[in-house]
Amino acid sequence: MHHQYHQSQHMTRSLSTADRVARGLGWLSLGLGLYQLLAPHKLGEQLGLRGHENKMRACGAREMISGIGALTDNPTPAIWSRVGGDTLDLAALTYALQDRHNPKRKNLYLALTAVGIITAVDVYCAQALTKRHAYQAGVTPDYSHRSGFPQGLESARGAARDFKVPNDMQDALPSLPL
Repeated sequence: MHHQYHQSQHMTRSLSTADRVARGLGWLSLGLGLYQLLAPHKLGEQLGLRGHENKMRACGAREMISGIGALTDNPTPAIWSRVGGDTLDLAALTYALQDRHNPKRKNLYLALTAVGIITAVDVYCAQALTKRHAYQAGVTPDYSHRSGFPQGLESARGAARDFKVPNDMQDALPSLPL
């Protein structure tokens, strides 16, 4: 049990900062997505956007998918999808601000500010992940022609055929019945 804990702690420590930020963004996405899916009426009320519950549920589903992707071994595509989602959210909030009669304009401005900050974090994280995980997208070198023997496999065959165990070592080795 202790060994497993130590191993998972070590694996977490080996994650880059971008991987840890991506994981945090993944959990944030899951939380926001659940809220949008389960309480779209409350969110619509908070933003003065009643009647847009289905759009909020769709945004929640998108958040959930991004969140799950952000918790994988290579979260890069999910974080880029968050950036795309942030762009849609910024556009929707900006459009909603055009309604001068919206009683919750202050909340819209707060939401716009929060999404703007999160967008900056998402963009930073996506760029850092793209650099970190770029090697995965590259061509894997083909080393199948290499044998691991500097003079080639043929010259290594039989190289130890005439090897004799030194006399002083023969007593130290267990005798095996052949």
